[in-house]
Amino acid sequence: MSPSQEEERLRRLRERQLSDRDPLVHQRRVQRTTAVRTRKAIGAFSFKESLNAIPRVWVGAFVGLLLGLAVLLILPMLWPSPLALLVGILAAIIFMIFGVITGNAFDLRNNIKKDL
Repeated sequence: MSPSQEEERLRRLRERQLSDRDPLVHQRRVQRTTAVRTRKAIGAFSFKESLNAIPRVWVGAFVGLLLGLAVLLILPMLWPSPLALLVGILAAIIFMIFGVITGNAFDLRNNIKKDL
């Protein structure tokens, strides 16, 4: 073995030994594994899961309100009468009540499934 090869081998050995003793290498490895575990535990954001977290009673009321507002806006255009606004407000209230009842039925069904 030539002296330059021996020096190169010793230099690499010394660098490897120094890097093995470097505390930052171990710390980076631990941080990397911790970050991967945390990412797996949290999981990806899903719009569907966030909607499922909202009780169906509120979703039903909101959908009923939107339908009622649509009727409230369209009905006076189709029926030129002073009563059209009152009928539209009444329709909005009825749609909201129907939405709440339907949403509550879905929530009860899910609770029964969960308890079984």
